[in-house]
Amino acid sequence: MDWLSRLQEAGFRPVGQWTMVAGAPTCQLTSHASNSDVLYAFVIDGGVMYIGKTTMSLSRRMYGYQKPGPTQYTNIANNRHISRALTAGRRVDVYALVADQELTYHGFRVSLAAGLEDDLIRQVKPPWNKSGS
Repeated sequence: MDWLSRLQEAGFRPVGQWTMVAGAPTCQLTSHASNSDVLYAFVIDGGVMYIGKTTMSLSRRMYGYQKPGPTQYTNIANNRHISRALTAGRRVDVYALVADQELTYHGFRVSLAAGLEDDLIRQVKPPWNKSGS
């Protein structure tokens, strides 16, 4: 299954790329940096490596991977994965799905990112997601 194509069919778009700057992974976002309630994916050579969601701005969430705190285990692990990939000369792209309209259910706001994340991880099984392993 070409999962990247399926994600693109669902509305994921390229929004940035990871690069090494002064020996550390740094995310350069080209769009949607200030959007919140975003579902995002890290992609290497067309392979979906990680799927996550954020309620904070996308740029702030990516910063967490750049500068993980000592107890932020997901951030630490992904920082390591991204660093290894970049050091090996691979390209790490960021794709995002941003809802283009507000969804509601009986008057309650529904988060598209929260609603899709679990099932996407279950189906895609990205290797960097613990629940995808």
